[in-house]
Amino acid sequence: MMAAQGARLTLVARSVSALRAVAAACSGCHVPTIRVADLADVAAIRTLGTEIQRDGAVDVLVHSAGTVKLGAFDVLDADSFDAQYAINVRAPFVLTQALLADIVRVRGQVVFLNSSAGLAARATVSQYGATKHALKAVADSLREEVHGAGVRVISVYPGRVATPMQAQICAQEGISFQPERYLQPRDVAQVIVSALTLADSAEVKDISLRPMLA
Repeated sequence: MMAAQGARLTLVARSVSALRAVAAACSGCHVPTIRVADLADVAAIRTLGTEIQRDGAVDVLVHSAGTVKLGAFDVLDADSFDAQYAINVRAPFVLTQALLADIVRVRGQVVFLNSSAGLAARATVSQYGATKHALKAVADSLREEVHGAGVRVISVYPGRVATPMQAQICAQEGISFQPERYLQPRDVAQVIVSALTLADSAEVKDISLRPMLA
């Protein structure tokens, strides 16, 4: 959707095949640049930031990577907490920090794809919910710092979305994955693109989405 609006995309993931699939979906638009990086590795993120800066100014930065591990409070271990923190909180912080000077210079925008768990944590999501609450704090603080420079910071809090990650969550919960009952990825994408393309006179800070059927 962003490519269709004329954006020149740089796509980042660990999987080359996944990146190529997304790039292929942008046929008829600018050919995206693909970069392979492990966002759990701080050094790799900083290298990524340098590479992205060489591609040109960054107008929009969308953080959509995430990982989740569910479980009872007395069962989850510290390693799973660290892994979720690294991807869900530290990675977006470090990458935004690396690109922030460019984003401020062009009065750009930053999107944090959060979760409904970042607003209210339920049973079995103590670690994941904690990282998403922390991500909200990162976004809120950043917004206060860069608002005066004309930079918009948007947090999106979707409920269950029909993605492979949701299939993983359902498996952890021991329930069947029924994608038709959840938000569709295009629903979330459409809301994000709408927020990003608002006139400069308006700012959307927080967006909550829920599936109609779940």
